[in-house]
Amino acid sequence: MKWISLFAILPAALLALEKPNIVILYADDMGYGDLGVNNPASKIPTPHLDQLAKEGMRFTDAHSSSGICTPSRYAMLTGRHHWRDFHQIAGAFDGSVFKKDQLTLPAMLREKGYATACIGKWHLGFDWDGIRKPGSPPKSIRHTDFEWTKPFSGGPLDHGFDHYFGDNVINFPPYAWIEDEKLVLPPDTTLEKVPGQPKEGGWECRPGPARSDWDFYQVLPTLTRKSVEYVRSRKGKEQPFFLYVPFPSPHAPIIPNGEFDGKSKAGPFGDFVVQTDDACGQILAALRETGLAENTIVVFSADNGAEIFAHARDQKFDHWSSAPFRGIKRDLYEGGHHVPFVIKWPGLTKPGSVSDALLSQVDLMATFAALVNYDLPRTCAEDSHDFLPFLKGAAAEGPRTAIVHNTNAKVYAMRSGHWLLIDTKTGNVRPVPKAWMDKHDTPADDDLPVELYDLKADPGQRKNLAADQPDTVKKLQGLLKKIRDQGHSAPRLD
Repeated sequence: MKWISLFAILPAALLALEKPNIVILYADDMGYGDLGVNNPASKIPTPHLDQLAKEGMRFTDAHSSSGICTPSRYAMLTGRHHWRDFHQIAGAFDGSVFKKDQLTLPAMLREKGYATACIGKWHLGFDWDGIRKPGSPPKSIRHTDFEWTKPFSGGPLDHGFDHYFGDNVINFPPYAWIEDEKLVLPPDTTLEKVPGQPKEGGWECRPGPARSDWDFYQVLPTLTRKSVEYVRSRKGKEQPFFLYVPFPSPHAPIIPNGEFDGKSKAGPFGDFVVQTDDACGQILAALRETGLAENTIVVFSADNGAEIFAHARDQKFDHWSSAPFRGIKRDLYEGGHHVPFVIKWPGLTKPGSVSDALLSQVDLMATFAALVNYDLPRTCAEDSHDFLPFLKGAAAEGPRTAIVHNTNAKVYAMRSGHWLLIDTKTGNVRPVPKAWMDKHDTPADDDLPVELYDLKADPGQRKNLAADQPDTVKKLQGLLKKIRDQGHSAPRLD
């Protein structure tokens, strides 16, 4: 009876099976060790994401392209490492970081019939100058300098998305909601300073145009509600959809809503992670309630490791966001870019499976291209590896054996197999408190020009083997130069 029912499926349903929906849930400044299923010693409960891992495949060696946000997002959405084009974040009123007509993941999926939506933190630039009032000073960002009722270009709708809702960046102006190519309501003041203090750290809010009634505490709840509404709107529709949800959390300002206060044992940051997990849970619940879950691929990851507050948090609450690794956001050490990564692909990933395969977020582009039978041009997705055969079980090992790590210009690390070369004097960008170094038995810098670690034996990157392994250092430096110079690392381009 079951065998007969498979051939009684309607054509539209067959199309849906061939083109499953895709949802990417993307946290901001969430360390590998903040996710409970990754870290037995975590002081932060993440039940919804832990359950997602139980229903899908958890990767233990997955990486963002950069140790900061804009570059990682750009790389994931293009399949091209950011460092081939830029290193810095997009400023509050910077233009788009994408090249003209550059192929993106949503644009590719839209060509294959997908509805595409981004709800959350964009942080990849807009053409704000397109709505600047004639005669206003070029660098001025007062709320009176722009014609806010006009549509503006350069954002998500110009790079493959059918729909966008968000506030660009929670701590960057304009502090107002953007829907598609216009502001929902125009800024009516210029925010100079946010009164009071957030629950941990600082506001980190740049001055600029704002709604006088803007409430930072309502950003995450509003984005969560809008994401749930979008999922529910897809119920009963034959067209597959791609939903990208880049959360503003647990990035600063650290402002969990009151109902989440004390829900972790890692202070307000931990509570904000709990709220982020809850937001993911609401979206996952909407997929189940609408009957879409069994035909939806869900990916969860983060743009980089936790912020500098992680050191003080570890001392106060005994919770290390990067566990079991060394380093935080911006660093070349693993904690800067070694991020949580879970993929639930119904019918493909074995529930509760764990993979140690080396993976980069840039690999999503080639993997989804293979899913929808999109022939990627040679000038696109230059660093993306196709993981579809591996996920299907047709390949015993993942296709990636090496990956280049980078945050700042001219400073790189090279990963090959279990070896990690920090091709500079130190992988730290900022000084590390001695108390943290002592607690984690991490030696002070040895003044050698490079560092080499065996991650299989030393995931905490404590023993520099560069002096003992000069041939390995030379080999990795040669591989790094080759990948940088040849302009690609995707196997299909070799």
